[in-house]
Amino acid sequence: MEKRESFATRFGFIAAAMGQAIGTGNVWRFPRVATANGGGPFMVACIVALLVWSVPLLLAEVVIGRRTRKGTVGAFRDLIGEKYTWMGGWVGFVCFALGAYYSVTMGWTLRYFFYGLFGVLKPGIDTEALWKSFIASPWEGILFHAISVGLAAFIVFRGVQGGIEKASKFMIPSLFLLLIIGMIRALTLPNAVGGLNYLFNPDFSKLLSGKVWLEAFTQSAWSTGAGWGFMITYAVYTKEKEDVACNGFITGFADTSAALIAAMTVIPTIFALAPQNVDEAIGAGNTGLTFVWLAKLFPEMPGGQIIATLFFLAMAFAALTSLYAMYEVNIRNLMDAGWSRQKAAAFIVALSFICGIPSAVNINIFENQDLVWGVALLVSGLMVSFAMMKYGLEKARIEDINAVSDIKVNRWWNTCITLFPAMFAIICGWWVYQQFTWYPDTWWNPFEVYSPATMFMQWAIAIIVLLAYNNRLAKAIKPSEAEASHDISAGEGV
Repeated sequence: MEKRESFATRFGFIAAAMGQAIGTGNVWRFPRVATANGGGPFMVACIVALLVWSVPLLLAEVVIGRRTRKGTVGAFRDLIGEKYTWMGGWVGFVCFALGAYYSVTMGWTLRYFFYGLFGVLKPGIDTEALWKSFIASPWEGILFHAISVGLAAFIVFRGVQGGIEKASKFMIPSLFLLLIIGMIRALTLPNAVGGLNYLFNPDFSKLLSGKVWLEAFTQSAWSTGAGWGFMITYAVYTKEKEDVACNGFITGFADTSAALIAAMTVIPTIFALAPQNVDEAIGAGNTGLTFVWLAKLFPEMPGGQIIATLFFLAMAFAALTSLYAMYEVNIRNLMDAGWSRQKAAAFIVALSFICGIPSAVNINIFENQDLVWGVALLVSGLMVSFAMMKYGLEKARIEDINAVSDIKVNRWWNTCITLFPAMFAIICGWWVYQQFTWYPDTWWNPFEVYSPATMFMQWAIAIIVLLAYNNRLAKAIKPSEAEASHDISAGEGV
């Protein structure tokens, strides 16, 4: 059988795991949501969410990947039975759907990096008109979508050690360095301390607000990559004695640290350069905050054109490390079915490019896909927790986590995973409720961009197809090396 690929070093795995977690959401969503939800109290809620939702899920995914040595489809089949193979298919499909439009997001960051590099981002420029002009150009959208896909393809074609590990070892330290440079420059601006006070609002009475907690859990669930299938996939390539607990905690806290550094860049910059427009900038949404306000404000500071260029380069790095992880999830699934890496990578990359074209040419399609498959990640997390409970939480904690970990995980992990269905019901229910209240007249229309109906319809189609093909999926995945050896031995004994 083909020799299994593996990470060469522990740092290689940790860098890749950090890369899949740290994405554009850390840079453009976290600062906006944090300040809109009380700052300091939101930070506290985020740490709690990290410890009771994200880290437990990250550990669970690593257990599943290490135990089965399969991608998401084969992992669910081998861990909890063939009839649940479709759940692994769901996790893989959601990751694919995210990757199809995520390359469009990366294309935006690349476009603005080049804007900065060639001096387009300069004081006085109408960044709102610049953004609208770019988004209105289908060919520019497709071009930068293609460049993003090509960069990620170059990495996944080179395999685990020569591609993913090598790229992650370079880009993750570089990403943190770029973010720290931006943070230091932002904090040296006049009145930047006001931004820090705004960000770290000490009014902890807001911890009594349910919205603060729900926003924190939502941010953590999406930001860390928990439930995406990344860690199941990357764990396939780890060594037998790789520390599960430490790596899970490092990944989770590194993601939160990157988000915090980004927030300490973004908010002080806005507060120092546009103190009268802080609320307007924060309320402009992810793209408005980043591509209109920050693109406008960075050039206003001394040396700001360089900072703007480095900032968008950092965002491109963050996007790329997540994008090639999204591709790898389904490349691994196809390799488990007997495909070569080159054939699997070519198929996934080409299909992702094609499926991403509608999002590249129409911002409404992009926003729709971001809503539908972003919320679907919560469903993926629920399925991972179900798999762990069916496998056996105590067995996983003792045999799969503590047996190879310097940090001994106690029963808090069991409790958190057990509470996942309740947490999912609250978080997902709140999110859907928000959609009903925001769009009271169109919530029922599956063809509206933001309606709950569009989520349920697309989820239903995916689940029906996966259930219909469950047995074929189960049979498509090749047996593990141990299973194959057992079958050979049984045949020889006949």
